[in-house]
Amino acid sequence: MFQNIRAVLFDLDGTLIDSAPDLGAAADKMRTDRGLPSLPLERYRPMAGAGARGMLGEAFGMAPDHPDFLTMREEFFVNYESCMTERTSIFEGVPELVSQILRRNLAWGVVTNKATRFTDPLTRAIPLFATAGAVISGDTTPHAKPHPAPLLEAASRLKLEPGQCIYVGDDERDILAGLAAGMGTVAATYGYLGAKTNPTEWGAHAAIKSPVELLQLLVRT
Repeated sequence: MFQNIRAVLFDLDGTLIDSAPDLGAAADKMRTDRGLPSLPLERYRPMAGAGARGMLGEAFGMAPDHPDFLTMREEFFVNYESCMTERTSIFEGVPELVSQILRRNLAWGVVTNKATRFTDPLTRAIPLFATAGAVISGDTTPHAKPHPAPLLEAASRLKLEPGQCIYVGDDERDILAGLAAGMGTVAATYGYLGAKTNPTEWGAHAAIKSPVELLQLLVRT
């Protein structure tokens, strides 16, 4: 249970929104454009949290040290920009969770490693994010998660101390960033967990199997 919390911060992809269908479609188009067979979404989904690195790795077995990686990554980015709101949806329970957070007079915000190039148009297109007090992207600060800088920036924008915030995410780097920032941490185990991922090893203060479970961890003050 978390006490004296003034704000809840969330990762974006795999925590608040299911963007895997659009991320997968962007990578799969690169395959079909090259005459390769399409891959099912189930292949892409576990890697969605890793962004371009995960999608290109699944679609082409391409690692970031491949000489063509940067060129392929930009092609993926262009594809994703053209489709990123077509199939993306908010996870079930998230609107209710945000509504309850606001009802309890708590602030909320987003801290994602997604670049501003994608975060801003995506969050503007989804009405849910109109009430977010802070939206921090992977390039907002000089460092991305697991560095604590983005989370500290979010707390600063909300005019709160880090210890007054909790951070919820579906990847180990989210928990590492939250711990480093001095925040309470919650592992969202409904997110994009790979087959070899074990959230119990991340060191989070708590874990939830659905968004609304978070409400049980927030002590009313």
